[in-house]
Amino acid sequence: MSNFFYVSPEQLIKDRAEFAQKGIARGRSIVAAIYDVGVLMVAENTSASLNKISEIYDRIAFAGVGRYNEFDRLREAGIRWADGTGFTYSREDVDARALANYYAQHVGDMFTEGQKPLEVEILVAQLGSALRPTKLYRIAYEGTISDEARFAVLGGDAETIKGRFVATQADLEPLAVTLHHAVSALSGPERQIDVADLEVCVLEDRGTRRAFSRLSDQHVAELLET
Repeated sequence: MSNFFYVSPEQLIKDRAEFAQKGIARGRSIVAAIYDVGVLMVAENTSASLNKISEIYDRIAFAGVGRYNEFDRLREAGIRWADGTGFTYSREDVDARALANYYAQHVGDMFTEGQKPLEVEILVAQLGSALRPTKLYRIAYEGTISDEARFAVLGGDAETIKGRFVATQADLEPLAVTLHHAVSALSGPERQIDVADLEVCVLEDRGTRRAFSRLSDQHVAELLET
């Protein structure tokens, strides 16, 4: 005869939250910030092939921290959702808020009903247009969506990094200044991150449909020197 152990719902949710938070905290952080003409996303990433930041659609990008295999599956699901929505309706109907809601429902369902919660925290960034404003949506491990006003920090010691960034970043700065502040916030006063260990991407309007670009190490080094 099997024995069943009772766990209160409150304790179960608490245990799941602690489990997810520990997994996310082990990951290196990402800073995303709106600058004067676009959106900057900077991750500390020593891998040359496993990207934390990717393009989802024309003016939408994705960033994730935590377990790579889990947030990469979310990235792929987001691309399929965006392509399906754009094909069924129109490309203009694909927006970051709807995508963030799609992610939040899935992550929230896994937190409450899955065998284990996803150890991820993700960001959906949208470059503004004539139809929509520039937006940053952070989706937490339990499915909560946060509409971030100017910048967002994911993973690692997020609160400390957020404090460093707030102390240096003014309103809307140029790309080089914003990048310098983001890297300084990630590294802190006691260490320096090599350019080769940085993954830097931007959403910026260049007169074409696609706005996402991944900056090379040389370009990042030049921006940090200015």
